[in-house]
Amino acid sequence: MPQVTVYVDQDTAQKMRRAARTTGLSLSKWVARVIQESTRSEWPESVKALAGAWEDFPTAEQLRARAKRDAPREAL
Repeated sequence: MPQVTVYVDQDTAQKMRRAARTTGLSLSKWVARVIQESTRSEWPESVKALAGAWEDFPTAEQLRARAKRDAPREAL
């Protein structure tokens, strides 16, 4: 497994250790999780599961139909 050295200030290191302790993970595993979550290229399953959860939420077309006419723009 590759190793990475990261230099952070004392305050940041303390916050990282506290966050890792709170989640019950080692600092290495906590940092790996933060990087994985920050570089994810798609929505998590928990977010995808919300699709269609609000039956009364208006569609894009319904929202656009209620929009008022936009103000004329100034010429540049």
